[in-house]
Amino acid sequence: MPLRDAARAACVSRAFRSFWRYHPNLIFRIETPDLNFIKKVDCILKNHSGIGIKSLRFESGIFYNASTSYYLDSWLQIAVTPSIEELTLGILSYNTNYFDSKYDDEYNFPCSLLSDGRGSSMRHLYLSRCSFHPTINLELRNLTRLHLAFVHITGNELGCVLSNSYALERLELNYCYGIICVKIPCLLQRLSHLEVFECRMLQVIENSAPNLGSFHFGINHVQLLLGESLQMKSLSMCYPGAVYYACAELPSNVPNLETLTIGSPHEVSQERMGHVSIFGDSLQLRQMPEHHRHGNLQSVKITGFCSAKSLIELTCYILDNTTSLKCLTLDTTRGVSSCSTGEHKKCFPIGKMLTEANRAVLAIETFIERKVPSTVTLAVTKPCSRCHVKS
Repeated sequence: MPLRDAARAACVSRAFRSFWRYHPNLIFRIETPDLNFIKKVDCILKNHSGIGIKSLRFESGIFYNASTSYYLDSWLQIAVTPSIEELTLGILSYNTNYFDSKYDDEYNFPCSLLSDGRGSSMRHLYLSRCSFHPTINLELRNLTRLHLAFVHITGNELGCVLSNSYALERLELNYCYGIICVKIPCLLQRLSHLEVFECRMLQVIENSAPNLGSFHFGINHVQLLLGESLQMKSLSMCYPGAVYYACAELPSNVPNLETLTIGSPHEVSQERMGHVSIFGDSLQLRQMPEHHRHGNLQSVKITGFCSAKSLIELTCYILDNTTSLKCLTLDTTRGVSSCSTGEHKKCFPIGKMLTEANRAVLAIETFIERKVPSTVTLAVTKPCSRCHVKS
């Protein structure tokens, strides 16, 4: 290379290095997670000044084993400073199945990094597939979103995190098997969204946050203590028993509900229905007390709608006692991908569900359609006449 070109390249190289040494947002997308990638990330972070880092994100997850633990610790030590606002750490394990509840080979997140003011500017914390065991109150006073997926943490440890997270607006817990009880303290005045899915050891969800407006959960046999959820506008439930809960608890617990989504596998399964079909017992439909009315509910969607008598009763109750209802969506296909959207050439097969899906359509035509007022739009997702043809 000529001397002039070499000098020019050196200047550009120094300028580029100076630029990224102080770059505030570090995002790593992992395509081939091998040792070379580890070394590249290590080189970048160790040559970063550490000043002014606002975001560190491993978007596709980083593979973890005993040899990478040292690197993760050192990277977090560099990046987690009082200025950091977002940390996304997705861990993938070579040895552990995603849906396994064992945590023997998990990365242990160093919680001490978030103490002594180092987490004071943190606004978004996302951890996946690791252990998170805070033993001290973490200083996360500006945290607005906490998302834990496949994380080993206990209910008490979660409470330790929440106790000082006064600014928290969104809390998402997915597949966190170590939690038995989730207690949302009343000091979380800004919490508006709570999501809890498949935390299989969970027994109780107790909410005292006064402004919770959206609650999505999917877990069976959990005691829900929602208190007076006067601000709740959106509720999504997907677990066996959701229909029973909707019938028994919704009228008094969430009087200002606007959007309700129900999914209840097994309880109203098309393949093995746990309730008697409306066609087996269409007489004497049960009715709830008339004083249980929803004056704000505008949209209701039931996925996996079938001919279960209890589901017909719930739908009739909603139509009779919801004066503000605008849209009722009944999906008889369990929400499978459809060719009608244009995204797929063919609908996802529904197999044995086809027979019950057709019965569900007949139940809607027989018992539901005549009760739908002119002000309500009824949308029924039926089996596809082209793809879902019984052979």
